[in-house]
Amino acid sequence: MAFRRLLRGTVPWDRLEGVARAVLDRYDEPSGRVVFLDADNWLSTPFVVSDRWFVKVITQQNSLVHALLTTGRNLGAFSSGTEGFFEHFGTPAQMAEHELEATERMRELGVNAPEPIEAFEYEGMGVLVFEYLREFETLDELPAEAVDRHAETVFDYLHRMHEAGLAHGDFRCENVLVADDAVYFIDATSVREDAIDDARAYDLACALGALEPLVGGRRAVAAAARYYTTDELLGAEEFLDFVNIRPDHDFDAAAIRGAVEQRAN
Repeated sequence: MAFRRLLRGTVPWDRLEGVARAVLDRYDEPSGRVVFLDADNWLSTPFVVSDRWFVKVITQQNSLVHALLTTGRNLGAFSSGTEGFFEHFGTPAQMAEHELEATERMRELGVNAPEPIEAFEYEGMGVLVFEYLREFETLDELPAEAVDRHAETVFDYLHRMHEAGLAHGDFRCENVLVADDAVYFIDATSVREDAIDDARAYDLACALGALEPLVGGRRAVAAAARYYTTDELLGAEEFLDFVNIRPDHDFDAAAIRGAVEQRAN
């Protein structure tokens, strides 16, 4: 956690206070309560204003870390025999605008996501404002039976994005929230449009890897098979080793491969 804080950097209080004031001013609120979140996030500083707005502040250092992560992930994609498909935006404001647009597009497709309100620039930082979900759990915080109940919705949402030519790019349990028994996707990243097929296979591998420790490889593959063909599952299989070396994924790739191969045969 200390290393992450070092990389993420610390935004001076007066600048964060300025962002909070800018948010309140934009929505004609004379005052508000600000609560900072101890989120394990490399790419922004999050806080909540008046229990109504979830705010992400993206600095130049966050943008630099995103560029380094993008380079590392693309090198990993090369090791899987494909061209790199992750994309970096040059400025904090561009990062915020992309996430806003990606979230708007997901909601148009019927994928639950916190309502995106706006993105703006403040003193060289990107600021992103969403509705605040007051009570939620991440997918890996749920009991196994609840994960099992939501598994097919996860692949339904991912498939909707893929059918529309989109990819999430950073699918992991922390980016799947459950609030009032409804599934929400957050934190979609950017992938190159000309490499969308590989990005979708990677997404599917990430989702299978995220669900395997929670419900088992056979159940994860069965849920995915409701929306994906056997050929698509075999394509995702090619990315399992690449996904499994990520520090935020830890799963039994052999169990997933066995379930996929069983369907293929």
